[in-house]
Amino acid sequence: MRVFVTGVRGQLGHDVVKELEKRGIEAVGVDIQEMDITDEASVSRVIRGESPDAVIHCAAYTAVDAAEENEDLCRRVNADGPRYIAKVCRDLDIKMIYISTDYVFSGQGEKPWEPEDEKAPQSVYGRTKYEGELAVQELLEKYFIVRIAWVFGVNGRNFVKTMLKLSENHDVITVVNDQFGSPTYTYDLARLLVDMVLTDKYGVYHATNEGICSWYDFARAIFEEAGISMTVKPVSTAEYGAKASRPANSRMSKDKLEENGFERLPDWRDALKRYLDILLER
Repeated sequence: MRVFVTGVRGQLGHDVVKELEKRGIEAVGVDIQEMDITDEASVSRVIRGESPDAVIHCAAYTAVDAAEENEDLCRRVNADGPRYIAKVCRDLDIKMIYISTDYVFSGQGEKPWEPEDEKAPQSVYGRTKYEGELAVQELLEKYFIVRIAWVFGVNGRNFVKTMLKLSENHDVITVVNDQFGSPTYTYDLARLLVDMVLTDKYGVYHATNEGICSWYDFARAIFEEAGISMTVKPVSTAEYGAKASRPANSRMSKDKLEENGFERLPDWRDALKRYLDILLER
């Protein structure tokens, strides 16, 4: 099998390629330098030239606040790009995995979101990612849409790295305590995505590590696991202030994974511990 992976220089794409190679599956990884996903001709030429059996589309515009002022670019990356890729997958009759987000929901309430719940994105980022979902569903039958949240990995920037960086010159930080979700380790997520691409159990799934916490809880756990003394003070989303609306409820139901024979990801705290062992070379 030959799998084409976008966003290979990002957190998830990097780990997906490593997981494929670990299993002896041929991986072709690209990023913007090799294929501009906003250019339909580029997408068609590069993917067709590689003749893959499947595409795992990890590349995305994920700067949530910046997206509010760069809606056109965000839409070209998050909606048009997936459409161009889906067209090629349809023409080649190959599978596609599209990585989406909990931001497609309203972010309200406390109940975990089910895959088919009503979509009500509250930000440019959320709206464009949902438009990408719709494009994939419109064009393909052989697709997986996998919604993820609160991602951290060895490659690229993330909340864990930001907290560790802040600890270098701060004794006290403030972190939002009224947004709840599940931190997700790209190493674990990549394993699931490769499991999926080897099947034909198509559909929409949610995939995060197990367990729920707030960003405040997550920050405290990072410092505790890293052995760093830091005072973390809770603040509300309103007090913190951000250009784009953030979901208060990022909880997502993963029951569909088990129903289709896929293994749930480990607990987020276990994932964090394993991640820091690599990051801090313990």
